[in-house]
Amino acid sequence: MINVIQLGRVPYGLGLKAQAELVAARKDGRIADTLLLLEHKPVITLGRNAKAANILAGAEQLAARGVEVFECDRGGDVTFHGPGQLVGYPIFDLFSYSPRIGAVDFVRRIEESLIRACAGFALAAGRVAGMTGVWIGAGGGEQRKIAAIGVHISRGVTSHGFALNVTTDLDWFRLIVPCGISGKPVTSMQRELGSAPELTAVAEAAARSFGQVFDSQILWLRNLDELLGRKVGIPRQRGAGEVRNA
Repeated sequence: MINVIQLGRVPYGLGLKAQAELVAARKDGRIADTLLLLEHKPVITLGRNAKAANILAGAEQLAARGVEVFECDRGGDVTFHGPGQLVGYPIFDLFSYSPRIGAVDFVRRIEESLIRACAGFALAAGRVAGMTGVWIGAGGGEQRKIAAIGVHISRGVTSHGFALNVTTDLDWFRLIVPCGISGKPVTSMQRELGSAPELTAVAEAAARSFGQVFDSQILWLRNLDELLGRKVGIPRQRGAGEVRNA
């Protein structure tokens, strides 16, 4: 079983707090695997391997544009989160699977889930050898990154996850060297398709694909309060919860 909760637009710091609570609950066995789906307000995050030089804008410019900056414990370099981007935080216990899922396999499964989600909207996405994430033009031609992935694993329990550009304003990425990779442009579903589906529809497709790839049933919950059994105070974006089969 994978619990799925779609939140609203959440400040990054609040997202970190929610993840920390869910990781602790998953380690204690109080909750099942859980996938948080949300948007963030504009923020630049630096992973464990990030170089500060990959933030191209100065502090004053970032402040003027309302962009926060956070260091975090995920893998990877520098990335941007903002409106129009579907962010997913899978809080999964990899030791609960038989056989256990390793770190590399876990990342590949996230990629596969997003590739399938894109395919549901007639968008051909794939992998690029030697690079993490999901790409357009992976089979040839100009390679454009549509989804970034960076995770953290502690005692088998995962946090952080993916960011899929749906209607994201790609000009935000001019503030950074995305993922520390120069010469590889960033794209979005909107740019590739000419128009983009609603973020909620993409979230549903991503959740469905996670269920398929991890061979699990999907259970939509209303909010974190319902999952944790106490008041957390972060609203859920969609309506009533429902059970969906993978």
